[in-house]
Amino acid sequence: MLKILFMGTPDFAQESLKSIYDAGFEIIGVVTNPDKPKGRGMKLAYSPVKEYALEKNLKIYQPIKIKNNTEFLDEIKTLATDVICVVAYGKILPKEILEIPKLGCINVHGSLLPKYRGAAPIQWAVLNGDKTTGITTMYMNEGMDTGDMILKEEVEIGPEETTGDLWQKLSKIGGEILVKTLKLIEEGKAPREKQTEEATLAPMLNKEMALIDWENSDANKIHNLIRGLNPIMGAYSYIDGKKIKFWKSKVLTKEEFFSYKTEFEEYEAKFNNLVPGTILIADDKDGLYIKANGGVLKILEIQGENAKRMPTADFLRGNHLIAGMIFSKEI
Repeated sequence: MLKILFMGTPDFAQESLKSIYDAGFEIIGVVTNPDKPKGRGMKLAYSPVKEYALEKNLKIYQPIKIKNNTEFLDEIKTLATDVICVVAYGKILPKEILEIPKLGCINVHGSLLPKYRGAAPIQWAVLNGDKTTGITTMYMNEGMDTGDMILKEEVEIGPEETTGDLWQKLSKIGGEILVKTLKLIEEGKAPREKQTEEATLAPMLNKEMALIDWENSDANKIHNLIRGLNPIMGAYSYIDGKKIKFWKSKVLTKEEFFSYKTEFEEYEAKFNNLVPGTILIADDKDGLYIKANGGVLKILEIQGENAKRMPTADFLRGNHLIAGMIFSKEI
């Protein structure tokens, strides 16, 4: 049985660690990021990978850095590692570590490479409105997600699926495909496919991108922004001097909106003259509908300032929004 050193940090990686543990591989160590302060009390919190490793009594390493860390390097060199499995570890591996395992370093990446190389492949697939994405396992090299590919598995992305939804789905698939990959390596049958197609990048997200641009974005782009930033930070806009976050939405064409809400046909005559961001309907029975370029957004989950996220109907019962008010980029 292969001797594996596992490197990973978040819940996405925890699924892979659990899968290879359940498959019976010998896990000789787990490397994860150091504990971080969390919550109002700023108490040190374990990573999901560390929590699972503790549960299974696995040897844990938590180096602050791995580059130019002679002590850590010397220690893992003594482990007689066959394969290092890297899943969302959060640090780039230096050449000295890549050269340690006898059979190579394997990475589980949340896209169909060479599409979306980088830190946020799952988020960008949703933000860009892709219909499909997937998981790729690959042999790691010194580049950023540029190594030879081993296995791929494609999945569909639903029209209202959020980053959080897709993250959970891909984490399970990632664990399954990692087990298949390790079995192929153990049997000496793992394929190696060069990344020959043109690559695209998936850089880290920034807070500035969360502000909704009603004027220059269409309904689908805003919808993708909302679901792409859920649950990371939440897309937001301003109304009546307050910052409002949107967590879930649905896109309707203008025709769908008026056929669905026939009692609001009086809006149809002036619809085209309304600026994007204008509230069309706001009540706890019918919901919150906002005009956007090319359609209408129905907001399903929302969050006010200094409040928790909640279903829109609950929000509207306690907040004064009326038709004609306008969401905008400015306070």
